[in-house]
Amino acid sequence: MRRLGIIGAGGMTETLLDAVTRGLPAPLEAVTILATRRSAGKAEALLARHGDALAAARLVRTERAAFLADAPQFVAECAGQGAVREHGVAVLETGAELAVISIGALADEALRLGLEQAAARAGARLVLPPGAVGGIDALVAARLSRLEEVTYTGRKPPLAWKGTPAEALLDLATLAEPAIFFDGTAREAAIRYPQNANVAATVALAGAGFEATRVRLVADPTINRNLHEVAVRSAAADFTIRLEGRPSPTNPKTSLTAGLSMAREVLNRVLPLVV
Repeated sequence: MRRLGIIGAGGMTETLLDAVTRGLPAPLEAVTILATRRSAGKAEALLARHGDALAAARLVRTERAAFLADAPQFVAECAGQGAVREHGVAVLETGAELAVISIGALADEALRLGLEQAAARAGARLVLPPGAVGGIDALVAARLSRLEEVTYTGRKPPLAWKGTPAEALLDLATLAEPAIFFDGTAREAAIRYPQNANVAATVALAGAGFEATRVRLVADPTINRNLHEVAVRSAAADFTIRLEGRPSPTNPKTSLTAGLSMAREVLNRVLPLVV
């Protein structure tokens, strides 16, 4: 992979570019960012900061047609669920690999099928990085045996749930002990709590599916970071993965791990040893 495309110019793209530039064995041929007109200046500054160490050609496009005309071989979506809906099929139809970090968008069955069909028609691949959660490799392997139970528990400090339906269920400002306010399927969680949808959807797609994956969401005043826990029982192995995420320094609402997970996908396409 010599030509990289990135959709979005926010904190996750900054994390991605920092990590990729450090990890590249040699500069890429080209990196193109598809940005909104409002964020084009930020995209240009991000590319300029890394310079020739990143790529010989560094381009910013504000129109999808121009972005695709640069012929990226691998496209990293770092812009949110709306970008998946707007650009996903068009990217895959060029034959490029598309890595989607906003996996919650795939709770929409019609969108997921449309993306998969576009990839199949063009001989492309739709790639789902683990993002903010751990243990996805073990979960996919366990799925090849027989999954008996998969539960994802997401814990956040109470005020991190402001702006969600949790506000109507709990007094977030005065909560004194951990409280489970949602216990249902991954599909229900992805629809009702889109801010937590990416992790729930990742676990569902890697394992038992949206209906069979149980999700618990917890407001926990005893913590100050987001906690992700995946518990699995299967014919091959039983395990629990617990990950305490640190926020992106440039965007506290974004997990630092998510951007690094995308960087891993990029580097796995240029390094001789893939892990």
